[in-house]
Amino acid sequence: MIYENSKIYIAGHNGMVGSACWKALKDSGYNYLIGKTSKDLNLKNQNDVEIFIKSEKPDVIINAAARVGGILANETYPYEFLMDNMLIQNNLIRSAHQNNIKKLIFLGSSCIYPKYATQPLKEKFLLSGPLEPTNEWYAIAKISGVKLIEALRKQYKRDYVSLMPTNLYGPNDNFDLNTSHVLPAMINKFHIAKKDNTKVILWGSGSPRREFLHVDDLGQAVLFAIENNLDQHIYNVGSGSDITIRSLAKLIQKIVGHKGEIYWDVSKPDGTPKKLIDSSKFLEKGWRPTTDLKIGIEKTYKWYLDNIDSLKKLKYK
Repeated sequence: MIYENSKIYIAGHNGMVGSACWKALKDSGYNYLIGKTSKDLNLKNQNDVEIFIKSEKPDVIINAAARVGGILANETYPYEFLMDNMLIQNNLIRSAHQNNIKKLIFLGSSCIYPKYATQPLKEKFLLSGPLEPTNEWYAIAKISGVKLIEALRKQYKRDYVSLMPTNLYGPNDNFDLNTSHVLPAMINKFHIAKKDNTKVILWGSGSPRREFLHVDDLGQAVLFAIENNLDQHIYNVGSGSDITIRSLAKLIQKIVGHKGEIYWDVSKPDGTPKKLIDSSKFLEKGWRPTTDLKIGIEKTYKWYLDNIDSLKKLKYK
């Protein structure tokens, strides 16, 4: 059992996902939360991680640490996206197992599923076809983590679980145009274009469809996974609806207040045509998302404005 005084270590606690997990747990009364910055603990160093986990012996480990980014970042840094993520997750999972940690929540991504898998994406579709080439490096790393969790449950009966969220957004997101995902990149682009009175250039045709989940809803999903016994090794976590990239752009443009032209650069890749996940298995357990997309984007834009002076690399390129 996990109690309010149980020790919970959140790897990546300062990131968008980690901070949302921290908030969800704190708001629910958990008072023994542990977080380490990358300067204090190098998760890519196996020895450092082993010493830390053996010393702290947390009751729960939440792996919210990862190297993440959009299409451009994945194409530019394929080695780092594969190697860094494997090192981080392997070190945490291995140390959790060796030190008999009660629970581990491994956070992945819906990009683990094949590019042309039947929609909506079910957990059973994993490894049933080729991946989307523009993010296969990150996806392969996350798939290996999912299989490690499955192996530990099967062989050692560990109470470890993988949650596969859809596209996330919210406070503490990355708005750097060279490494961010589509939604925060659009917020940044439209804001700067509004200020400079210029057009906005977006990649692709705008026709792909994407599902988005506010990160606070994922925080609640992690809390739910900690407090409940889940009988499967993997669960999809999504909002249940998708939107075209073109419609998303118009929505963000309206929220930001940009009045200029949108130019779609069709020489750039679209990525996967459609990506909507089937979260029915997790919904049947009792979790529910609560954040409307429009309201969620409005809150995210407000956070962006409130923190814009402290954000780095916001130059529109």
